[in-house]
Amino acid sequence: MKRRALLKALPAAGIFPRLALFPPAGDSSGVFELREYTTYEGKLPALLDRFHEHTMAIFERHGMKNVAYWTPTDEPLKGKSLIYILRHPSREAATANWKAFEADPEWQQVRAKTEEKGKIVEKVVATFMELTDFSARI
Repeated sequence: MKRRALLKALPAAGIFPRLALFPPAGDSSGVFELREYTTYEGKLPALLDRFHEHTMAIFERHGMKNVAYWTPTDEPLKGKSLIYILRHPSREAATANWKAFEADPEWQQVRAKTEEKGKIVEKVVATFMELTDFSARI
């Protein structure tokens, strides 16, 4: 079978699972949420561990798709911020997803355990975004 025929025969989501995170051009059914967490001094490693070990999986359980995570390399955010993007089916779903996440017993337990020595996150900024029709589909 020629490569072109083979590629046409295979479902893209099975080969490139990240493509499923992005809606087709003109599809407004999804919304992206950009979040920036600023930590208290010296608490970024604890936040990163919490996300890596627990939070990301809990997000997925509540309908939030993890798109990407970054830590800034320049001041003033270097060493004290986590920036990430989630995808929700809609803005209404985002509200419901966050409500379910906050009420999740596992999340409540993880948060309490990781904050035994004090709060980790000082400030949260959230921005909801729609993908433009000219944006690259990764």
